[in-house]
Amino acid sequence: MAVCSVPALSTILLDAVTDKDPLVQEQVCGALCALGDAQPAEALRACEEYLWQHEKLAHPYRTMILRAMETVVSGHISELDKDVARAVIFLASSEMTRAKELVCDWQQAASNVLVAVGKRFIGKVMEEVLSKFQPGALPHYYVVQTLANLAASNVCMASGLQPLAPVTALQRFSESTLEYLANLDQAPDPTVRKDTFASDIFSAYDVLFNHWMQSREAKVLRLAVVEALGPMSHLLPSEKLEEQLPKLLPGVVALYRKHAEAFHVSKVCSCMLCLCRALSTGPSPPGSDGRKGGSEGAAGLRVGWGPRPSICVPVESSSPLVVSNQKEVLRCFTVLACCAPDRLLAFLLPKLDASNERTRVGTLQVLRHVINSAAPQMEVKKPFILSSMRLPLLDTNTKVKRAVVQVISAMAHHGYLEQPGGEAMVEYIVQQCALPPESEPRKLAPDSEDLPEDGVRAISISTLYLVSTTVDRMSDVLWPYLLEFLTPTRFTGALTPLCRSLVHLAQKKQEVGADAFLIQYDGNGAPLPPLPTVLPQTVSSHPYLGDGRGAASLRLLNVLHRNIHPLLGQRWATTIPLLLEHLDGEAPLSCPQFLRDTLTVVSDNTWTCQLSLEMSKQLPCYNGIAQEKNFLYKCIGTTLGAASSKEVVRKQLQELLETARHQEEAEREGLACCFGICAISHLDDVLAQLEDFMRSDVFRKSTGIFNIFKDRNENEVEKLKGTLILCYGHVAARAPRELVLAKVESDILRNIFQYFSTKVGAPDPALKLCLVQSVCMASQAICSSAQANSFHFSRKAELVAQMMEFIKAEPPDSLRTPIRKKAMLACTYMASLEPALEEHVQADLIHSCLHSVLPVLPEPEGEDDHQEVWRAPAETAGRPRGRQAHCLHLSPWIKSPRGHERVRALSLSACLLRYFLEHLHVSALVPFHNLGLLIGLFSPRCADLWPATRQEAVSCVYALLYLQLGYEGFSRDYRDDVAERLLTLKEGLVHPDSAILFHTCNSIAQIIAKRLPPEQLISLLLTMFEGLGDPDRNCSRAATVMVNCLLKERGNMLQEKVPEIVSVLRSKLQETREEYILQAAQHSVHLLASQHCAAVVTSLLGSPLPFDSHTCTLWRALAVEPSLTTQVLGLLLEKLSKDVPFKETRAFLLSSSPGRVATLLPLAATCALCEVMSAPASGPAVLELYPQLFAALLLRISCTVGVALPRNLQAKERKGVGSAVAPRSLEPCSSAADALQAMLLRGGNEDVVQRMELEGGWQLLRTSAGHEEGVTRLASAMAKFAGPRLPLVMKALVCTQSSVYEIQRVTSTSFLAELLNSNVVNDLMLLESLLDNLAARQKDTCASVRRLVLRGLANVASGSPDKVRAHGPQLLTAVIGGLDDRDDPHSLVALEAMVGLARLLDLVEPQDLHPVLLHVAIRIRPFFDSEKMELRSASIHLFGHLNKACQGRCEDVFLEQVVGGLVPLLLHLRDPQGPVTSACRFALRMCGPNLQCDELAAALQKHLQEGRGLHFGEFLNTTCKLLMHHFPELLGRLVSTGLFYFKSSWEDIRAAAPMLTGFLVLHVEPELRPQVDLEQLTAALQLLLKDPAPLVRMKAAETLGRLVKFA
Repeated sequence: MAVCSVPALSTILLDAVTDKDPLVQEQVCGALCALGDAQPAEALRACEEYLWQHEKLAHPYRTMILRAMETVVSGHISELDKDVARAVIFLASSEMTRAKELVCDWQQAASNVLVAVGKRFIGKVMEEVLSKFQPGALPHYYVVQTLANLAASNVCMASGLQPLAPVTALQRFSESTLEYLANLDQAPDPTVRKDTFASDIFSAYDVLFNHWMQSREAKVLRLAVVEALGPMSHLLPSEKLEEQLPKLLPGVVALYRKHAEAFHVSKVCSCMLCLCRALSTGPSPPGSDGRKGGSEGAAGLRVGWGPRPSICVPVESSSPLVVSNQKEVLRCFTVLACCAPDRLLAFLLPKLDASNERTRVGTLQVLRHVINSAAPQMEVKKPFILSSMRLPLLDTNTKVKRAVVQVISAMAHHGYLEQPGGEAMVEYIVQQCALPPESEPRKLAPDSEDLPEDGVRAISISTLYLVSTTVDRMSDVLWPYLLEFLTPTRFTGALTPLCRSLVHLAQKKQEVGADAFLIQYDGNGAPLPPLPTVLPQTVSSHPYLGDGRGAASLRLLNVLHRNIHPLLGQRWATTIPLLLEHLDGEAPLSCPQFLRDTLTVVSDNTWTCQLSLEMSKQLPCYNGIAQEKNFLYKCIGTTLGAASSKEVVRKQLQELLETARHQEEAEREGLACCFGICAISHLDDVLAQLEDFMRSDVFRKSTGIFNIFKDRNENEVEKLKGTLILCYGHVAARAPRELVLAKVESDILRNIFQYFSTKVGAPDPALKLCLVQSVCMASQAICSSAQANSFHFSRKAELVAQMMEFIKAEPPDSLRTPIRKKAMLACTYMASLEPALEEHVQADLIHSCLHSVLPVLPEPEGEDDHQEVWRAPAETAGRPRGRQAHCLHLSPWIKSPRGHERVRALSLSACLLRYFLEHLHVSALVPFHNLGLLIGLFSPRCADLWPATRQEAVSCVYALLYLQLGYEGFSRDYRDDVAERLLTLKEGLVHPDSAILFHTCNSIAQIIAKRLPPEQLISLLLTMFEGLGDPDRNCSRAATVMVNCLLKERGNMLQEKVPEIVSVLRSKLQETREEYILQAAQHSVHLLASQHCAAVVTSLLGSPLPFDSHTCTLWRALAVEPSLTTQVLGLLLEKLSKDVPFKETRAFLLSSSPGRVATLLPLAATCALCEVMSAPASGPAVLELYPQLFAALLLRISCTVGVALPRNLQAKERKGVGSAVAPRSLEPCSSAADALQAMLLRGGNEDVVQRMELEGGWQLLRTSAGHEEGVTRLASAMAKFAGPRLPLVMKALVCTQSSVYEIQRVTSTSFLAELLNSNVVNDLMLLESLLDNLAARQKDTCASVRRLVLRGLANVASGSPDKVRAHGPQLLTAVIGGLDDRDDPHSLVALEAMVGLARLLDLVEPQDLHPVLLHVAIRIRPFFDSEKMELRSASIHLFGHLNKACQGRCEDVFLEQVVGGLVPLLLHLRDPQGPVTSACRFALRMCGPNLQCDELAAALQKHLQEGRGLHFGEFLNTTCKLLMHHFPELLGRLVSTGLFYFKSSWEDIRAAAPMLTGFLVLHVEPELRPQVDLEQLTAALQLLLKDPAPLVRMKAAETLGRLVKFA
């Protein structure tokens, strides 16, 4: 096969049709069509053979080939012969019917091919299509569709197709007939009857039901048949209908299993069942249930619905069709319930036992519907239905619960609940009412079936109330049955709805009569036991819960008062309304008083005892509900207090002690309250019962029949003791005071300590608390007695000792338990009782209380007692040294944020120091070691917020100065003039304003500075530095004032202490953010630096890196005074150059290149320079050192680019330092750039900084890739805005060009090279010196330096263009030499040479340029296809300038270079990089005149103008057309050159290369075919069809289609 034949090209394209990209597929099809346009028969045969040979080809690809064939056939039908047509027809028919199922796109494409061929060969197409019709089988859909399309496109064959009657016609006819018969009185022909159409309808019915509906293939047809059978069945003759029903109904119901959409089936079923019911008027056959239709319906139900459980599921969609289906199904169940109730229930009720929630809910919904709609038929089935509800009642699913409640509601209306088993239904409703309501029920979507618990509870409450109030027959069922649900705690949540329903029922019973209302409790007719009374007493602890259960309970009591006690009616008629008013106003409910009033009114001991017994029985029900149970305990105590039977009282108390849950703290408290309330009336009996209980074996043996010999564990015994101790305490607190005094020691406290002292080891905390509470209550009871003054408390010392032990055992920093408070309160009460405590006991008590109270906030009620406690240490003086140490121990309280503690501590300190001074005896001169520390502790308090504290602080300083004088040997009565000034200052501290206050503090500091020994100065300063963090701002500010005063007065003595002082200042600044402290610290550092500059600079440089914000603040403090600033900057420049900028280290053992790590001293000096120069006051010093600073910092930037921090500093840089404000970046290069920026700002070059900021220069300076550009932009900005400073700066930089660091040479060269880009060098007469300097660096070993030298030389073209001609030969020689640089592997020097040469060409003399044109053109040609965009752009741009320089006078040798560059330039117009395409435009425009073809040159100028959009395809087509017209001999050369770019790495160029070839072939004459190697070209294009880029594959396919010209 010829390489370029149509079959060969078609095969290549057909193999590419499986491409994944739709656009490529479309292009392949287009190419196939192009081949078909040239040779249609060959192309069609190729497609036909390909499809037969590739039968497994996927149908989407077959579809595309068929569509291409359709296009070819449609366009060239007249050119096809019969053989080709026959082959195409057979292929299309086979493709159309190969798949039984519908594959629309594929089969439609094949059908379209048949229709297209049929326009000429209709007979052959019809013959093939009709052969696809087989007897007894439905024809393929697209066979019929093809016939229809053939008929539409060939009118002559329309009569050959028979019309098909739709099934829907019968449905519409039947519906219209039924509607006509239903309105016969208004019909135009009233003689029409149903039997008029009976025979015809039956014939149609027979075909539809027995044949079409049984089809297994057409689901749509079956549904249409079913939909038609409904109305048709109404028109069947009665005898025929009765004959067909046994088959019809089961057959229709069976369709449920075949169709998901069931509405039409349900509708027909409903229709059929109604017909069944209408036919059931005749006699019943033997064995039936009396209804023919019911028998048939049940049979259908069993056959169709039996295997389909989803028929009994709830609706899960709100779509109209689904809702309509549910209604039809329920209609079916209604008919079945009327016709065959037994069979229906036999089908439904077993489904209630299903575990599937949806089935159970759906069945319950159907059952409710049946109960409501078929009540007469269900009457005898009530017991059966009730018994079937057993399992649904146990279901916990929310949806099932709601459905069950709805069923029970229906049952209530139809008398089901009156049957045996109805009580379970009522109890279920009450259980649902007791469900806990959700505080915020979640919002549900409108179509959601999920229900929150509150939904079930709400519907249950509504159901209970409606049944109670609207269903009369339920009154006897619910009354008094609902009363049984009031007391069990599991129904507590249902109290409110229960009470509402009971109130309504009771009122109805009262209307009937008293006999109906009164409830008989026993056979003797006694009233109902007071159980309802128990409930309101308990719930009143939370009366607002449960929708106001307290008010509901009271209303029920008011109605039931006759059933509770006959005497309560009149009293409650006035009391309960008042309580309800309280509740309505959300006032507290006085339920105990209500209970006492009730008991007083009744005054019946038997009734009262019975009430207490019933309340006690209710106690276990409230386990776990502590508050309500405690309230019940109080009610029991109140009731027992009203009982007159002592035996009953003691028995009840004994039972309470035995049954109480002593492990629970709340229950112990409740039981103790019960005993205390009972003791109000029965003190002796309560104490006696407690004694008896203590003597019993309850502490030894456990109760219970199974635990007779099992000992109680120790924990249980401890809790039981705690209960008894609390009981005694509450008895003492509540019993009558006149009776308590006689029994408090003999009975109460004796037994309390007996229980407590039996514990071995550490007492239980709960037991301790019980003891402390009881002792406190007993002590308070004694103190509140009228005979307290005459009472001799013999156990007082013992109790105080025990309380002190408890106080000491408590943690001193917090009040974790109430033990300390209760113990101190007990001591407070006992302190006033006789006998008085011994002196050492009092001292120990005061000391313990002092250390227990001062660290924590005092209780307001105990303030007076504590006032006496804190003064105790002042009265117990010890040795002088002990008092001195005591002052130090008071330090935390002296600095306390609480004013009363500070006053107490300073007052105590002043007292101690005065005592010390009065008793000072010095036999030899010794140093006062703690003087500086103590003065530093007290002196800042001279500015305390509290005037009293200020006064005491001055007194302390005054006493310390005289103590120092005493240590120095002065007599006690000596008066020092300097120290005495403190007394005059003390008088001015009473009410001063802040200015006077701090001036006074400065005066106090001056006095201290004059009298403080030198060795105590550093101790005083360090202590005052600690005072900087004082929580009292005034004291902190006073410390700053005093520190600076001391530094000013005595700072010259602190040179050796400078590092320590600077370190402390830094650490203190990290602890505070107060502005005044920062300012004071700055002033302190300035004072030190004024006296010890080098020491301060060295100390600050030793600060940890990165400098935190506080260290930076201290550096900026050194810039306040110009002379000091100049000195500091000089020292820092010296430190900057003292060490190497970095050290090389290998980060990993296998690393090929060493890494660079910054050295610490230059890094710290750089950061310090930045901070000092950031201060505005540093301006004069910066101007003085401008050149040195600029050069040093610029070179510092250069040698820190890419330099890393040491590892220890990298971690600190990530984490930050301390709590200071975010520090500056520690990155070495960034810190140097920041310093240079600060230097320029302070040097008055804000414009330079702003220009660099706008251009991104600062960011470029910091990066390795952008450093040179950043230096260039800096030099440009300096040349524009800082010209007068350039000579000195240039001089400083020239000195660095011999630096050992390459990067420094690069930076300085880059800066100097950019200066040549500005005319300022001419103005400053620097051009010649700069050119000489750069020329000298042309042989530098660093390629970057050589490259920058070329850039600088080329910059003359823009900076001083008028000087180029004078230096032309020198400049050209240097720049062209850069093209031949052999030591530059990345060609960056060559790139710079090309860019520079392009800039110089227009300015040099022509005679200097022409000798080098060819050399330059040949040298730059390899760069056209370089991987680097810059090299491609620069070389192409320079090629354009070379052409421009020729201006049409190009020699033949250079013309060869122009022709050779045409293909690269045309293809690189599709280069992915914009600069390259722009360069190609320029180069092609410049090449046009040199090609000596005006038409081509004009086209290039027209299409490639700058700023004009380029339609590449149109341009390439025009260019190729002109080339082939004027230069046809170039075809082979251009095509072979283009083949090189088929393998280009750029997608767009790979796509443009075949495109260029295609246009060349399109416009060339066929006889020039020998110039092209078609085999090579076709193979290359075939490879491109497999290219990963879809665009390339598209262009390759398009070009393959054009090669048909050479076929």
